[in-house]
Amino acid sequence: MYSYLSQLRSPAGQRVIFIVLPLMHLAGFIGLQFPPTQALFKALVPFHLLSSLGLLLLFHTDWNKNMFIFCAVAYFVGFMIEALGVHTGLIFGQYHYGATLGWKFIEIPLVIGANWLVLIYCAGIIANTWNQAPLTKALLAAMVVVALDILIEPVAIRLDFWQWANNTVPLQNYVAWYVVAFGLLWLFYKLPFHKQNRLAGLLLICQFAFFLSHNAAYFIEKQ
Repeated sequence: MYSYLSQLRSPAGQRVIFIVLPLMHLAGFIGLQFPPTQALFKALVPFHLLSSLGLLLLFHTDWNKNMFIFCAVAYFVGFMIEALGVHTGLIFGQYHYGATLGWKFIEIPLVIGANWLVLIYCAGIIANTWNQAPLTKALLAAMVVVALDILIEPVAIRLDFWQWANNTVPLQNYVAWYVVAFGLLWLFYKLPFHKQNRLAGLLLICQFAFFLSHNAAYFIEKQ
């Protein structure tokens, strides 16, 4: 196992991953667009999220206890805030999860915490390259996370990631996303570990491109 991970971390392995990751998103986009393959690719969504997280963390450069703390807190907070949101309707609004995101615990997909971790970590890494104070980085990076959620919402509804009451995404959802993202990003910058990851920028670009392409395809379909 260690030998296999070492190969993936080698320059040749990293070049392969930099090719494979965009291809994964491209294949997912194409597969989800066509009815004959949509059911198969919807079933692969949890695997896609977890494999993206695995590749992302493979590129992390400083595995000290603070990084483990951040990962644990980001996953737990992401999962619990969704649980509170679904069961109370007081955080994001009235919504419930569909079947696409896979296995659930207390009606919440287990991968949703991993999704929060990926988004916060990637946005935090990118914003860390900006010449700003940590607080400003957290404020700006939270905007990046919300911008991605704006693209995610129509796709999520159409592919049954989750469904909103009256099929309408409330403004409250985006406000809550910003507050939660800012809190986790503040923790990200407060904890002392090296915030460098060569794959984070590519993964974030892939996610933006993936959801933007789906939205463009849906728009064209309606015309």
